[in-house]
Amino acid sequence: MLVLAAKSGDDEAFTQLCKRSSKRVLLTILRITKNQEDAEDALQDATLRAFRRLESFDGRSSFTTWFTRIGINSALMVLRHKKRHSVVSLEELWINKEGESIGEVPDHSPSPEELYAKEEQGQRLWKAISSLPPSRRSIFEMHFIRGHSLRDVALANDLSISATKSRLSRCKPRLLNSMERVLYRPASKA
Repeated sequence: MLVLAAKSGDDEAFTQLCKRSSKRVLLTILRITKNQEDAEDALQDATLRAFRRLESFDGRSSFTTWFTRIGINSALMVLRHKKRHSVVSLEELWINKEGESIGEVPDHSPSPEELYAKEEQGQRLWKAISSLPPSRRSIFEMHFIRGHSLRDVALANDLSISATKSRLSRCKPRLLNSMERVLYRPASKA
C-alpha cells in the first residue's frame, strides 16, 4: 500500500518506506564503506536516487531489497570517488608518528624585495627599449614582445628575413649597453 501511495506522489508514504528500510540499508552500506560518514553519505544519495526512480520500481522484489541495491551502488560510487580524489590533511603531512610537528609548509612565493627588484628590472628594460631607434624598436617589439614571427615582422616592415634578423641582432648589444648604463649609473648627489 505504501509503495502505491508513494508512486502516486505521497511524500509521507515514501518517507515511511525509507524509514522502515534505512537501518538495514545503512548496515549493508557500512560493511562496504567501513566508515560511518561515508555510509551516511551513501544512504542519503541512495534515498535521493530511490525517490527519483520510484516509478521504475516494478514490485518483483520487496522495496527494501530494491532500496538496498541502490544503497550498494551508492556506496561503491562513494568509494570510487574517494579513491580518485584522495584527501590528505596538512597535519598528516607535517606531523610525525610521535605527534610532533616536523616543519612548516614552505612558502615559494617571491618576497617583497624580489617583487620590487623584478618590477625595477622591468622598468629598466622598458627604458632601454625606448632608447632604441624607432625603426629597430618597432621590429624588436613586434618580435620579442608581441610574439610575431620573423616572417611577419619582415613583411610588416618591408624587409627581408635576413635583414630583420640582422636588425634584431644589433638591438641586443645596444639594449645590454643601455641596461648597464642604468644599472651602474653613479648615484646623484642631493
